[in-house]
Amino acid sequence: MGRSERELVTALRAELAAIDPSRPCDRRAEAAGLGTPAPAREGAVARLAVRLGRERAAAAPASAGAREATGRTASAGHGLTGPAPDAGPAPDAGPFDPAAFDWPAAADHCRMAWLRGLFLARGSLSLAGGRTHLEFVVPPEHAAELARRFADVELPASWRIRRGRGVVTWKSGDTVGLFLRRIGAAGALLELEARQVSRALRGDLNRVINAESANVQRAVGAAGRQIAAIAELEADGRLAEQPYVVRSVAAARRETPEATLAELADRLGIHRSAVQRALERIERLVLYPEAGPRRTRGPARGAPRSRHAARSGSRAGAALA
Repeated sequence: MGRSERELVTALRAELAAIDPSRPCDRRAEAAGLGTPAPAREGAVARLAVRLGRERAAAAPASAGAREATGRTASAGHGLTGPAPDAGPAPDAGPFDPAAFDWPAAADHCRMAWLRGLFLARGSLSLAGGRTHLEFVVPPEHAAELARRFADVELPASWRIRRGRGVVTWKSGDTVGLFLRRIGAAGALLELEARQVSRALRGDLNRVINAESANVQRAVGAAGRQIAAIAELEADGRLAEQPYVVRSVAAARRETPEATLAELADRLGIHRSAVQRALERIERLVLYPEAGPRRTRGPARGAPRSRHAARSGSRAGAALA
């Protein structure tokens, strides 16, 4: 049995939290994305918080001299600005300050590490009902800036203010999948994409089955009406008065009620349109018995001609005389 959607999201977050970047700048960027220390809700994120906290604690004495000289630390080309990080547990969802990470100066790998930390701290992925929905909840004054940063990495997102909080949202499954892949998701993302493909295939298959079922129902209903009309015409003797093609189509329909119009046409050696006209004529005779068969061609033999035809005929006769 496959995992539930909630379990899949938990596995995906655990997979991202277990990533151990090889570059120190990526680890610092991920810590900046996580934010200030706050209690972690998930075990994987809590372990990541402890790991990053220990690394920062070990790096703090080595950089003490530099902090005393400059009062600030900076990783040129890696996007980290602001005061040096303090030792302690790593962050999860504390106060969010995008200014703590110098986005314009950061390399792409540092940006992805920062976004990974941001997702673990403030991202909420929902797969309920077959719809993919990913949102980040941030202070309202930072929502526009976060949306701009997503646009910088070609992942445009919408944002709004909801109940006093900024919400940056993706509702496209393709965009969410691309984002997760870029921040390091692998196995769990493959399972997620496989579920999306399977769900799409099931949806297409259901549409095809529904369309075919509707066509079969219409064909069965039409065949039932035609057989009933044929029986009524045969009972009152009107079927015997019909042209040969109509009688042949009626006999073929009674013998093979399940046959399609094309199959009846192949069996009788006539065009499909001739079969359709014959069956329409049969149903029309039952529905409007007083109207009689509808003529689709020229006037019957012996019928009065139009005034123009009569005048043309008289002229032709005079010319011959």
